[in-house]
Amino acid sequence: MENSVPAESLDSSFDLVTRMDATEQSVEALRGDVDEVKARLERVSRAAARPVIAGSAEGAPSLELKGFVDGYLRAGRETEWKSISGAVPSDGGYAVPREIDALIAARLKSVSPIRSIAQVVQTGSAGYRKLISTGGTASGWVSETAARPATATPSFAEIAPPTGELYANPAASQAMLDDAGFDLPTWLADEIATEFARAEGAAFVSGSGTNQPMGFITGTTSTAGDATRQFGTLQHVVSGNASTLGTNPELKLIDLVHALKAGHRQGASWVMNAQTLALVRKLKTSDGAFLWQPGLVDGQPDRLLGYPVVEASDMPDVAANTTPIAFGNFRAGYLIAERSATAILRDPFTNKPFVHFYATKRVGGQVLDSDAIKLLKISA
Repeated sequence: MENSVPAESLDSSFDLVTRMDATEQSVEALRGDVDEVKARLERVSRAAARPVIAGSAEGAPSLELKGFVDGYLRAGRETEWKSISGAVPSDGGYAVPREIDALIAARLKSVSPIRSIAQVVQTGSAGYRKLISTGGTASGWVSETAARPATATPSFAEIAPPTGELYANPAASQAMLDDAGFDLPTWLADEIATEFARAEGAAFVSGSGTNQPMGFITGTTSTAGDATRQFGTLQHVVSGNASTLGTNPELKLIDLVHALKAGHRQGASWVMNAQTLALVRKLKTSDGAFLWQPGLVDGQPDRLLGYPVVEASDMPDVAANTTPIAFGNFRAGYLIAERSATAILRDPFTNKPFVHFYATKRVGGQVLDSDAIKLLKISA
């Protein structure tokens, strides 16, 4: 009768052999890693060891030190001792890559905030018109059976904001566009947008009205009140001094506030530049309290006599015959009419090998309601 080995014993023996083989392979791999680490350490040690002159005794000067003494200290040969430097191209500077920050720093441009407080409309044509009712409707008291005579009817005025076209036409070579280390077209577009904002903001304040908006301080002004002043003419309060805000400028500022109708004072704001604001911030009442009040919450505007102050760099400084301070409801008082947003045309054909970025924008502006804005005028 033949002896038979159970199948379970055969399987166990096979698993044991497999595990032993796997263990031996892991040990061999670990030995190889250890040998490799030892070899690296030996190479590092050899590289760190300074070569000595053959046949010299222990502690003799090294080859580098001997070359320095013989070549530089004794013979004065500076070229005998050189270092690799990125500052000089021939000493290794060519091998150092130049890194350019992708964010280009630029001088901050002063952009007028008038657009943010004025009324802005998008127009469909260049000939934009707006009708303004100047009042004139009359009424009367009568008895129950008395006759009803005719009363005056409203009168209208037409507003046609002077419009001009802003343009910019910078050029860049095609090679520059291909090789620049930053997005040159996007950077140019941002620069154009910032310049357009600066130019139109200045025009909203002091534009001549010829091929550009008419600024709110450019037109004629008068000391007459709203009831008698001609429509389209702004009212001004005289400072009483030829070079300053006056002897009691806080009183003039109060007069300016109350020259504005109560309905317009809801939403009114002050507009002046930084130099004028510095003078105004120093004004105090008779009990020593400052008229200017800082915003108590982050993002809240500073206030003067309870109304927010808007700093516009395009407003004039305090000088004779100028209007450095404006107070009013600019949402009701000044109209900005835009024909379209900024359009940029890429032109690679006109002036080869340069690519032009031709940008245009049509915008107009004019005083909408002359009762809604008041000016402080320095005496001539």
